[in-house]
Amino acid sequence: MSDTSHHSILAHQFDDLEQQREVGTLGIWAFLATEVLFFGPLFASFAIYRIFYHVGFYEAQHHLNWQIGAINTAVLLVSSYTVVLAVYAAHKNDSRGIVRALAATIGVAVIFLMLKAVEYWLEWRAGHVPSLNWHWTHGHEAEAKLFLSFYFIMTGIHALHMLVGIGIFLWVISLARKGRFSREYYNPVEISGLYWHFVDVVWIFLYPTLYLLA
Repeated sequence: MSDTSHHSILAHQFDDLEQQREVGTLGIWAFLATEVLFFGPLFASFAIYRIFYHVGFYEAQHHLNWQIGAINTAVLLVSSYTVVLAVYAAHKNDSRGIVRALAATIGVAVIFLMLKAVEYWLEWRAGHVPSLNWHWTHGHEAEAKLFLSFYFIMTGIHALHMLVGIGIFLWVISLARKGRFSREYYNPVEISGLYWHFVDVVWIFLYPTLYLLA
């Protein structure tokens, strides 16, 4: 057995770090496939209802703040870049670089969530939160309520995924500070990066679907 087998991060069920890396990579892709199956029906359902209730969806959409949504899109693109920097730093065996890049990613993610909270607050103040604070004074109320239900469910689930991602990055940062990564093994950085890119891609689809295309 090679020396890398004794690396402190090697789990006991694996023969070496390469095997552990391959299993981890396969696992994250399998997980992301289930996430596609989770988000897919939401997008499909929205598309179907949009066909039947186009006028009401159009009315409700124009009460969303597309400017904040556009800013958040740019914010998430920045976060994808900082994740790439973290993987690059790991490849160069730069633990401090990993910490800096992932800390920046977390900071950018917090900005996204704060802007999303502002959006939610604006919708709350306007009385556009179905079942909790609903005072719709425009036309096509039932259809608008359905649209905004989709909006809060889909963006809320996305925000939850971001919170999970932040937690994962904090864990990876703790490993990096302990010097647990090397050029031979930095799979947790790659796996967490893949997860975050998926979260970003979901938003890339959410933004035009909810803010622009109804």
